[in-house]
Amino acid sequence: MSALRELYQQVILDHNKSPRNYHPLVDPTRTVDGYNPLCGDHYKIYVKMDGDRIDDVSFTGTGCAISKASASVMSAMVKGKTREEVERIFNDFHALVTGSIDADKNLDRLGKLAAFSGVSEFPARVKCASLAWHTLHAALQGTGASVSTE
Repeated sequence: MSALRELYQQVILDHNKSPRNYHPLVDPTRTVDGYNPLCGDHYKIYVKMDGDRIDDVSFTGTGCAISKASASVMSAMVKGKTREEVERIFNDFHALVTGSIDADKNLDRLGKLAAFSGVSEFPARVKCASLAWHTLHAALQGTGASVSTE
């Protein structure tokens, strides 16, 4: 179990140090700002849609290691997926960080998301981990409104 937790920590450290898709998109279909006033995390999510599919996604901004790693993993996981597929991934992630599902029993389904299983032990960090996800969710809904964790 501790070896698995160490692997999860390595995923978070890697995605924080070298975030994937960390740049503004040229000609995005949608952009949404997300902000966590509790700790100051602030990200902008850029999405380029091709019909019902995410053709490209990226992010910019600043935040703690967990929020940046979460945005990075999210952007890599949802690229090329349909809204319906992203909604399932979003629900799995939310269930994981709130402790509603067991990462060890759902590794095949969760993939790299399992790296965030420890977040559920620290309720204040759930908002850090889920900020980019809620911001992406708002972008897919097309409201254009900023997202706040408060």
